[in-house]
Amino acid sequence: MSDCCSQPGLISIEQARATLLDDISPLSDSESIPLAQAAGRVLAQAVASSVCLPPCDNSAMDGYALRYADLDCADLEKGAPLEQIGKSFAGSPFDGEVWPGTCVRIMTGAAMPAGADTVVMQEQVTANGASIVIHGEVRRGDHVRRRGEDIREGDTLLQAGSRISVARIALLAAAGIGRVEVQRRPVVALFSTGDELRQPGDVLGRGEIYDSNRIALLAALAKLEVEVLDLGILPDNREIIRENLARAAREADAIITSGGVSVGEADYTREVLEEMGEIGFWKVAMKPGKPFAYGRLRGTPFFGLPGNPVSALVTFQQLVVPALTVMQGGAWSAPVPLQARLLQPLRKSPGRTDFQRGIYRSDEHGTLCVEPVGAQGSHILSGLADANCLIVLARDSGSVKAGEVVAIEPLARPLGL
Repeated sequence: MSDCCSQPGLISIEQARATLLDDISPLSDSESIPLAQAAGRVLAQAVASSVCLPPCDNSAMDGYALRYADLDCADLEKGAPLEQIGKSFAGSPFDGEVWPGTCVRIMTGAAMPAGADTVVMQEQVTANGASIVIHGEVRRGDHVRRRGEDIREGDTLLQAGSRISVARIALLAAAGIGRVEVQRRPVVALFSTGDELRQPGDVLGRGEIYDSNRIALLAALAKLEVEVLDLGILPDNREIIRENLARAAREADAIITSGGVSVGEADYTREVLEEMGEIGFWKVAMKPGKPFAYGRLRGTPFFGLPGNPVSALVTFQQLVVPALTVMQGGAWSAPVPLQARLLQPLRKSPGRTDFQRGIYRSDEHGTLCVEPVGAQGSHILSGLADANCLIVLARDSGSVKAGEVVAIEPLARPLGL
């Protein structure tokens, strides 16, 4: 039996996502910012290194720098000492040269002195005044970090379009990069529609509910390095919706609405959009989230999310986040699903790709397992709040038995922890 929502005209989530990725273009302008403020931003220009990393041969251990050739002499093998002629510290190197039969005390990170090619760690050394005796096996080049073994001068550190992580900040800082050119943050206009909606904290009247969608989307957008134009809660009024859509098209790079894109008598957002702009597609073969609309309003991309809260958040994760990633100048790639053994049966009708909320973990044998959490209705937020993954059931698949292997997507940025 087919899903009651699998009517003709629904496009697959893969088609919907491909349309978005093809239609959205990166913003053309950029800005220069301090490196320490760049986490999460997208590089507008490639960055090359002007130095080698490490900048010179240096020691990976506290110990003694010496000439490996000295270890071949018969006297040393009998325990003959080497003369210590100086010390080399990080930032304060030894200025002389290591001659045959001599060594230099060296600290981790300190530059290798001229003439030395090997470091013997201090645990293999017995010191007696100004001389040392070495014990155990030593190989040529032990514990020496070579100049440029990580990065060579002129190497490209990061390509344009790279998202800057904390680890990448460390790499750029080590290469002496103090500022980076990044894509401008997109401005995203956001509003909810519905006469029944009230701001959390207000007193509810009969038939009213709190606006959870907009608040959750504000939090999610804050994780995505965008600027938000929060237009609040709009009533079910064509003129007010028209005025705010016009403002959003003037002032924002993208528009996200929640509610008003279904077929109810008071769902005006889609009607106004059709009057003022154009709809690229409406209705996606996914569950939750079928009534998702995408179009352009005077050239500005428009994302109309469903009103049901789980539907709104799942469509945001699956469709809006990839589009905003491209708008920021980054490259989006589909998450690599994990395979997990299902602990409870799942009901499903063919017709729509189903994203059921679940909890995954490893069992006592190390096998990845998953089970659904809570009721799976598109209005049930408690299950999504407890979930750490989405169980992804293919569009044409039916119900799944316990023990079968299913695909899961861990809930990550921006909906997850």
